[in-house]
Amino acid sequence: MRFKQLEVWQRSYQLTLAVYKAVKPCKDYSLKNQIQRCAVSVPSNIAEGAERKGRKEFIHFLFIAKGSCGEMATQLMLARDLNYLSEQVANELISESEEIINMLGGLIRFQSQKLGEDEAPYEVNG
Repeated sequence: MRFKQLEVWQRSYQLTLAVYKAVKPCKDYSLKNQIQRCAVSVPSNIAEGAERKGRKEFIHFLFIAKGSCGEMATQLMLARDLNYLSEQVANELISESEEIINMLGGLIRFQSQKLGEDEAPYEVNG
């Protein structure tokens, strides 16, 4: 299970736990459910992609995780602005979401560069 070694998976997993705890008292069950679903989607898609065959599939699932993280950040903003979450708690969760989005973007770029190397023709030096 190589995904457990990825810092972005570790942080998104911890964020998911924090989100679940933060929205637990929320009475808007529809928004609460959607936030939780997005939160779970982030580490789950990182893990699924890492365990799939091939770099292209991994990149695909990283993009899904990145999209879910953006969706979650938006819904956390809504929960904050509707006073379902305290401003401090919501802002901390949103900030961590944004950090994870940036990390996913970096990992996508890195994996995409490696993809190009994997498909490069064999070269003999010297």
